Amino acid sequence: LEEIPRPVQDSGNILKQGYLEKRSREPSFFGSEWHERWCVLTQRNFLYYANEKSKQPKGSFPIERYQARLDSQLRKDSRKKCCFQLLCPGKRSYEFTAPSPAEAQDWVEQIQFLLKDLSSLTIPCDEDEEDEEDEEEDELSKDRDSSNSMNNSQNSTLNPEEPEGDDIYEVLPGE
Repeated sequence: LEEIPRPVQDSGNILKQGYLEKRSREPSFFGSEWHERWCVLTQRNFLYYANEKSKQPKGSFPIERYQARLDSQLRKDSRKKCCFQLLCPGKRSYEFTAPSPAEAQDWVEQIQFLLKDLSSLTIPCDEDEEDEEDEEEDELSKDRDSSNSMNNSQNSTLNPEEPEGDDIYEVLPGE
């Protein structure tokens, strides 16, 4: 089943979003080679839209195995310190310009942090979290069972005069 694209505002797993200029794959003879795009970084994908209100992305790609790095060689103008690249061996590379050098740095850091998490083997997925919760519940019930059996054994040693067996009622004199 294909996932139906949802409006950007409805996506619950957005890590970062904002306007960036994206370099066109083929430079246009008539227009600029840089186009403003609303970019969205999710836990698995990088998506870019014509604008913030667009419902269909102009493009998207899985972010896994990409590398993000600042690259001041992408432009020759005053915005060269605002540029970064997304690279993946054997796949298309993407080049972006952020509104400021600090914003470019933030995009790169967010992407690198996400990629580090994606490559880590210690991140639990939903199923693993459920298994861990089940194990914790099992341990808690074992603890309860063992504490109950300890309480029961303590009770029998505290009152040794009480008779063992079925006769649990006290016999009153005169009855």
